Amino acid sequence: METKKVYLKQVKGLTLAAKGESNHWITMDGPEKLGESNAGVRPKELVLMALAGCTGSDVVSILQKKRVKLTDFEINISAQQSETHPKVFTQIDLEYVFYGKDIKEKDVERAIELSSETYCGVSAMLKKAMTINHTYRIEENEEETVISA
Repeated sequence: METKKVYLKQVKGLTLAAKGESNHWITMDGPEKLGESNAGVRPKELVLMALAGCTGSDVVSILQKKRVKLTDFEINISAQQSETHPKVFTQIDLEYVFYGKDIKEKDVERAIELSSETYCGVSAMLKKAMTINHTYRIEENEEETVISA
């Protein structure tokens, strides 16, 4: 079994810095309205970013293997959270947005399905605790720049 490790260091107050085995630092902090310095992202935002990064890299990689020519790609995520503490996410909605020409719906649907059901470990962990919904949009455009590996 593989073990992943993260190191976290208090900078000041609730300003925290953490790095994983990739050796890239992330700063986290609380909002000014709670007396903090607002110097970084919130920890739960990082959870949503991790989900977006995990599924996004899967979907783009799968579409590249299918030779789908994307000119751009985005994911919009919204999350519902409980009213009382601990304020956990109760539902996450992902909207994948694909830009390009001649993008087939069946390719997009299959890529999202494979990420959600097989490859994305972040999604697999989160869907044990909440509902995760997936929608997508395909925006036709004529740009020449193609996302490649």
